[in-house]
Amino acid sequence: MEISKSKTLEADHDDHKSSEEPEFGLSLEKLNLGPKKKLLIMNLNGFLLHRAHVCDKKAIPKSRTADYKYPYFLLFKRPFSEEFIKFCLERFEVGLWSSAMEHNIDDALACAIGELKNKLLFVWDQDKCRDSGFKSLENNQKPLFFKELKEVWHSVKKGGPYSASNTLLIDDKPYKSLLNPPNTSIFTEPYDPVDKCDKALDPNGDLCKYLKGLAEAEDVQSYVKDNAFGVPAITTSHPDWGFYSRFRRSIE
Repeated sequence: MEISKSKTLEADHDDHKSSEEPEFGLSLEKLNLGPKKKLLIMNLNGFLLHRAHVCDKKAIPKSRTADYKYPYFLLFKRPFSEEFIKFCLERFEVGLWSSAMEHNIDDALACAIGELKNKLLFVWDQDKCRDSGFKSLENNQKPLFFKELKEVWHSVKKGGPYSASNTLLIDDKPYKSLLNPPNTSIFTEPYDPVDKCDKALDPNGDLCKYLKGLAEAEDVQSYVKDNAFGVPAITTSHPDWGFYSRFRRSIE
């Protein structure tokens, strides 16, 4: 599902119009148009919050209570999640892409960022992911999904066009970007709700400093290539490449 977002553009008129300007309208200089915002896409569970099934005792922290509970799941909000979204909205078009099912997203998103969810360019769920047909390494009961950015580039028109040069995906699972062009994603460690000192989303932290530089950069791929951040991407040198290359070949 996509959440629409209206924008307004204001321009100041000079008291005296130059004779060289058209009788109607404004010159591009007077419109003072800045560069288009890049597109930033982020994950939900593992990044903005921690979600635990009520039957999964290992995933439920004992040192804190849940911020929200709905049937079968407990939600633990990550510190600075709303401040982080505000920071991002000032500099990027922001979309959210979760591999969870649609009916599990709305309450979780409201828990993580409140009414700011209405400012997102889009919210995508599992239906927009590509099912590899395999199970993940960490859980042989969990389907292994990919997030193919080409689906975003083909589908999301508002604020675009978007491409590898102006799109960044942030996720805590590097394999989800395995089918994307290189240097279009960065990866973070999954949020640990037990960590009381977690400041990964602090607007004054390293991630936001990195994103501020990205917003000012000319090209996403060049910036990511020249400025390593977070967990490494899965490449031929990855210790689990044998596993991932197997199903990558099977679906390409």
